[in-house]
Amino acid sequence: MDQLNYEGSGNQTERERVAALKEEISKVIIGQEYMVDRILIGLLTGGHILLEGVPGLAKSLTASTVAKTVGVNFKRIQFTPDLLPADILGTEIYQQKSGEFVIKTGPIFSNFILADEINRSPAKVQSALLEAMQEKQVTIGETTYLLDKPFLVIATQNPLEQQGTYPLPEAQQDRFMLKLKIQYPLREEEREIIKRYTREESAEPNVTAVISREDIFRMRACVDNIYLDEKIENYVLDIVFKTREPSPYIACGASPRASLNLIKAAKCKAFLEGRDYVTPDDVKAMVYDVLRHRILISYEAEAEDITAEKLITEILESVNLP
Repeated sequence: MDQLNYEGSGNQTERERVAALKEEISKVIIGQEYMVDRILIGLLTGGHILLEGVPGLAKSLTASTVAKTVGVNFKRIQFTPDLLPADILGTEIYQQKSGEFVIKTGPIFSNFILADEINRSPAKVQSALLEAMQEKQVTIGETTYLLDKPFLVIATQNPLEQQGTYPLPEAQQDRFMLKLKIQYPLREEEREIIKRYTREESAEPNVTAVISREDIFRMRACVDNIYLDEKIENYVLDIVFKTREPSPYIACGASPRASLNLIKAAKCKAFLEGRDYVTPDDVKAMVYDVLRHRILISYEAEAEDITAEKLITEILESVNLP
């Protein structure tokens, strides 16, 4: 993993914990620093993550490994066409002996949720996550239950297969702080994967929890206290408002959640890089992950093979740097 720069920081102890966390994760995950960093940004800001990539890129393994290293409860939900909302949230069960209904909680009552292949289930099931992701609570019957903190949903989807899949509704996508496009590992990284996992005597390395829940909350407080200059704030607003201007290629621009999440992500990026202040480069580094799933492109854009990423690039070029 890349070394972090701690110089001039008042949050060195917390950053050292992050460095130890990344070192522990690297015992299992080779490469994929981009995915690991973004998942840590989600963890340290309370934002949910959507991972998009072909099978075999360690998306599920990375999510479960991070959960182990932070010592929290982890549940994996395999989304399938026959999945029901009750399979995720839980349900009321009638007890004949007592004549009362009791609650059987579902896997959503955990700290880390891996929603594997979330686009394999119809919108009704996907929407079962909405209240949990936004309000950090679940309603079963007439009773509302608060979820434990921290609470993080990491969802995966395969961009290649379309048969038997259901696109995520815009409201569902907007609840994800970041949407990551996971790429293949580099040649040397894949060589290391081969060496580590093809020997008969080799076993998947065990990882241990190197930080606690209390550490997570302290790190979140550090991220909140990262300095954001008014010029950077206006830079974020200029970018987001640019997505809402009339355009033949944008059917719907980014919501206010985009502004909030871009600022949170930029602050956390600065924290991970050892700075107590946000720079324009922090914003530019996070803008694609925050906006790519919040810009609804038009039919004209699809016809001309114009992607959301290409539109974001044009917006960045048109907005003045602070």
